[in-house]
Amino acid sequence: MRLNITTPAQVGEIVRARRKALKLSQAELATRLGISQSRLSVVEQSPETLTLERLIALANVLGLSLVLQDKPGREPKTSDAAW
Repeated sequence: MRLNITTPAQVGEIVRARRKALKLSQAELATRLGISQSRLSVVEQSPETLTLERLIALANVLGLSLVLQDKPGREPKTSDAAW
């Protein structure tokens, strides 16, 4: 599965879909992550609250990887590095 993510909401949708595909309840996934079920529910609904560290941990538990790559046909601008 390869998905381009352009909004935080998409992260929540992907997490939820992957969890369900693995037939995991929120409680089961939360236990694997060492967080509460209610916290996982918040992550699925409002993923913008995730830290990068937590996002990587979540991806690992779900058997996913995070990859950053250049957009096709787009040359990086010098201003992109400074934002």
